[in-house]
Amino acid sequence: MSVVKRQSLRDLLFLQDRMNRLFENSMRDMSTISEPGEWIPHVDIYEDDSAITLKAELPGMRREDIMLDVGHGTLTISGRKQVDHAEHVECYHIIERQYGSFKRSVTFSDNVRIDGIEARYENGVLEVVLPKIAQESVRQIPITSG
Repeated sequence: MSVVKRQSLRDLLFLQDRMNRLFENSMRDMSTISEPGEWIPHVDIYEDDSAITLKAELPGMRREDIMLDVGHGTLTISGRKQVDHAEHVECYHIIERQYGSFKRSVTFSDNVRIDGIEARYENGVLEVVLPKIAQESVRQIPITSG
């Protein structure tokens, strides 16, 4: 019979790390809790010197079922994803895909040019580009004597 040496401190630290991650994820997801029949699309938002770009996952949606509104420093994506389950089926074993209405709002800074916003929907991903207002560069003003 062989003796197995347990590393209980390492196991305990691993468990603590897993529990911390679980609580962090649950707190982060509090802002995306939805009611039954509602869902919240996942988004990526990034920016560079010229624009802020938002990409939202909207799989299985038709472009016509997506609305995009902007105003007062907020961009709102909303719509409804229709249930495509066959009604004659008596028993589903698993339903994991999300259906129903959705709404996701994102605030942005005042340096966005609203009239230049562009949106494109392709392969289940909505991409919205919010161009930034060109910032005036700082220049030095010479001071002359009177």
